[in-house]
Amino acid sequence: RDWAATVGLDPATGLGWAGGYVGTGVTATNLAGRTLRDLVLGRDTELTRLPWVNHRAKRWEVEPLRWLAVQAIYTAYHAADRAELRGRATTSPIARVADLVAGR
Repeated sequence: RDWAATVGLDPATGLGWAGGYVGTGVTATNLAGRTLRDLVLGRDTELTRLPWVNHRAKRWEVEPLRWLAVQAIYTAYHAADRAELRGRATTSPIARVADLVAGR
């Protein structure tokens, strides 16, 4: 949801997880494994104090509002692309607004 990696452990169930490391798989997987090891063993280490431990992404918006917002952003980017193809030398203000709405 927010492109942030996370590693966590639910002590009550013993269920652990690691994921969300897009584009940094090899390095992040190694670090996630070592972090999860320390969580399972109950160690308080530099790894278990990293901000990705038990990181919670924001919940998705309620449908159909999320779908409508995504479609509006796609439409805005398409309009910005058309403006830039017509010779606009700088990034279209439409694209800048769409970036803000999309959280980019």
